[in-house]
Amino acid sequence: MAKQLLHLVFGGELTDLSKVEFRDLDKIHFVGLYPNFAKAREAWKAAAQATVDNAHMRYFVVHLHKMLQPELEAGETLSAPAKPARTAPAARPKAAKTGKAGPSGRRK
Repeated sequence: MAKQLLHLVFGGELTDLSKVEFRDLDKIHFVGLYPNFAKAREAWKAAAQATVDNAHMRYFVVHLHKMLQPELEAGETLSAPAKPARTAPAARPKAAKTGKAGPSGRRK
């Protein structure tokens, strides 16, 4: 069985095309919950195309799996060990000042 990566598809009419603010929250259209992005995208595309005549209608795909388990990266499962945290590279030691001019003519 393929890994389940939940996606929510919903939409509604926006008050202004420059921001995501819905005109009426009671009229939000919940298209559905899907087990992977491919199926969610199909549903999103169908809903968006059905409302193409209304320029203020927008549909969205929310990656619920990223919200429910943000610590997991793609391909990881709950039983998989967590990847070690990355550490910053060690600082390079500074060169001793010799008082001699370098190739640029500036003193080190």
